[in-house]
Amino acid sequence: MTLPRKPKGFMFDLDGTLILSNRQLGSYDPIPGAAHALGELDTLGIPWIALTNGSAYPARKQAPRLREIGLPVPDEKLFTPNSVAAEVIKQRELERVLVLGTQGVIDALTELGVKCLNPDDGKGLTCDGVYTAWHPECSMDHIHRACDAVLGGATFLTASDIPFFATKEGRSFGYSCAINGAIARVTGIEPEPTGKPSDHAMAFVAQKLGIDAAHVGVVGDDATAEMQMAVTGGAIGIAVTSGSTSTEEWADQPPEKRPDLVISSIGDLASACGLS
Repeated sequence: MTLPRKPKGFMFDLDGTLILSNRQLGSYDPIPGAAHALGELDTLGIPWIALTNGSAYPARKQAPRLREIGLPVPDEKLFTPNSVAAEVIKQRELERVLVLGTQGVIDALTELGVKCLNPDDGKGLTCDGVYTAWHPECSMDHIHRACDAVLGGATFLTASDIPFFATKEGRSFGYSCAINGAIARVTGIEPEPTGKPSDHAMAFVAQKLGIDAAHVGVVGDDATAEMQMAVTGGAIGIAVTSGSTSTEEWADQPPEKRPDLVISSIGDLASACGLS
């Protein structure tokens, strides 16, 4: 595999690419070579950001935890689907959004200027948007309320509709995907993702890096989340084998999810891209 062009900036996934967490997202381990890769890009003066599909924590809480395990990720370089969702919500002029997510999700959106409605709040309150995210405590009452809102015309957004993510214990299913399935089955309306692989996310990444999407190296372990976004967005897809997809599985991907390059160690990123 050869790259179509040298990347001028990079977007990194987190789970399976830079870290492996446990299934409860309570502890992290860095993937070997991850800190080296980020440090080398900093030395070379090449911009990068991290965009996770994980929505449980605001960047101001998650980034310090990454630094504690040796990953040099500043707060201002870490983004989540909540970051993208807040921009979409503002663009759509959604006044109040029903959030099926943890308090961390609600806090992140509130800090970004979104008026959030908790599904346990008073039943008489209305909304014009529904946003699903990391929500381990989701109940049938929450799903019922979300379905009522979507059937009533509320815009249906989600952090992620990807079914699995990589953890220390193996792959774990994404709560938002499961919740989305229930709401879509009842309402007949599919959610609009704000995280990877959405066009919203690709545009967000290019804007934050300050470069055209064609020059962004999208680095990740998931064929749908990262590689499909790279292919659809005209970016450069760089796959790793440390997470949910093996070398053999990468070779079997269809064209719409096929990376431009597969590397076995994230620490080799700069040299594999011809940057060092």
